[in-house]
Amino acid sequence: MRTIYNLIAGRSADRLAALSDGVFAFAMTVLALDLHVPAAFTVHSEAELGRALVELSPRLLTYLMSFLTLGIFWVGQNTQHDLLERSERGYAWIHIAFLMAVTLVPFSTSLLAEFIAYRTALFVYWFNIAFLGATLLAGWYRARALGLVKRDAPEGTDRALVHRVVVAQILYAGAASLCVFSNYWSIGLIVAIQLQYAVGLRFRPFSWIG
Repeated sequence: MRTIYNLIAGRSADRLAALSDGVFAFAMTVLALDLHVPAAFTVHSEAELGRALVELSPRLLTYLMSFLTLGIFWVGQNTQHDLLERSERGYAWIHIAFLMAVTLVPFSTSLLAEFIAYRTALFVYWFNIAFLGATLLAGWYRARALGLVKRDAPEGTDRALVHRVVVAQILYAGAASLCVFSNYWSIGLIVAIQLQYAVGLRFRPFSWIG
């Protein structure tokens, strides 16, 4: 039998959305803290500054990739929250697990930037993305099963949300598998996937994505 506490806890979707916005804002800001201006005493010419910036390029690349990642997942969870009439304790905890994955993005990004040629670093980054997708999808399944979704949600909403997350995770897994050839191939494909989902650029291989 469910206790009274379980019935009344975590019911505010607005409070959960506010927490989510704060966590995302913090994680996106922390990403930039890993970018350091070249030390002035090491640069004595335009050429040396250019070389220093080239050396910084792995961190710039992973910063861009992770900022896109967080932006995509923020839009996804925001869309999901807008479709809820209310929350409940189980859904709240699933979403808290999702936010934990959000806070890990700066770590996995820094690890990949520092060891960009190592497969282990890439797999940690990919696992972080997979964890984000899995918890976001689990939250939606929970909300759907318990009738938390608004009754006036547009027809086809469920299929669209599930399809978008599942297809993205399949594509990310495929991109990560390319590390057997080169981590840079994996990173390039991840960025291409992110651009597709973020701004709707229609790369021919991804033209079937909804």
